[in-house]
Amino acid sequence: MDPDCAHSRIHELDAVRGVALCGILVVDIRQLTDMRATVEPGVVDPMRHLLCVLFEGRFFPIFSFLFGLSFSLFLDRAAQCTDRPRLVLARRLIALGVLGLIHHVFQPGEALLPYAIVGLVILLPAAVLPRWVLLLAGLVGAIGVPVALGGGLGLVPGLFLLGSAAERFGLADDLCDRGWQVVVVFALAAPAAVAAGMWEYRIPYAELWTGSVAPVAGLLGALAYLTGILLFLRTETGEVFAEVLEPMGRMALTNYLSATPLILTAEPWLHLSDSDRYDTLLGLAAAIIAVQALWSYHWLRWFRYGPFEWVWRCVTWWQLVPNRLTRQERRKLTVAYGPGR
Repeated sequence: MDPDCAHSRIHELDAVRGVALCGILVVDIRQLTDMRATVEPGVVDPMRHLLCVLFEGRFFPIFSFLFGLSFSLFLDRAAQCTDRPRLVLARRLIALGVLGLIHHVFQPGEALLPYAIVGLVILLPAAVLPRWVLLLAGLVGAIGVPVALGGGLGLVPGLFLLGSAAERFGLADDLCDRGWQVVVVFALAAPAAVAAGMWEYRIPYAELWTGSVAPVAGLLGALAYLTGILLFLRTETGEVFAEVLEPMGRMALTNYLSATPLILTAEPWLHLSDSDRYDTLLGLAAAIIAVQALWSYHWLRWFRYGPFEWVWRCVTWWQLVPNRLTRQERRKLTVAYGPGR
């Protein structure tokens, strides 16, 4: 069994994962610090509502979709390393659940534990289904659930299945050749997302969390963000941003977990609890992103995986996986990215 045979990165998706991580951070800060949502009973704070329309329900679906895609991708590559790939993947999900259970103590409502449970209960058994069945089930879950029941964690099964189906249809293998398809989806999703976001912004606060407007608007926003980011990363400016975002995406687990102690440490100094200081929230998010971007960039100069990613991989393969880059590997990085890398 060689765990390195399952090690391969899709750089564009790593960068998208990094963007999603940044968006989730803004939402997590508000939730962890329990900031004030209304200026008076029934009247939502305008800045709070604007951030809700821009961030909440937009980046979590992207992260969930990419998790489902990575799940299927890992299963395929694990099958090349061992004759029991499903056992390896089950162990991987159980390890993620343990991390999520510990993290839940400090951040109730975190995503890792539900991800692990849905992965074990739905995604792992569904891996044997034909790809068209996966796609249909994913569409029903991702579209039917928000319309009938609302959003939140109820979206996870459908998004996982959609991500898994996308990988089975070869999206991860030929993403670079699908430029025109990405353009078409973005051209359709962007105006729909803007219209849905404006509709969501006008919904009274008391009705915002009970209907299907917010989750539907969130999904449309997520689709517009996803395709828009993919197009932006193909520009010269986007390539510069990708240099920053890709390391963050490669270390998504470490950065997601480490954000919680950073938020909890900063909150007593910033006094965000029960406040409407959303400008301070954005400043804290920017500071954490800057720290994590710098940390991820320099860590990956010396190591293959982030700290928690390495532990997770060791448990997944049930062996000590080499992490430190060899001198030759570091030299290749220097040639590819310049002396700063």
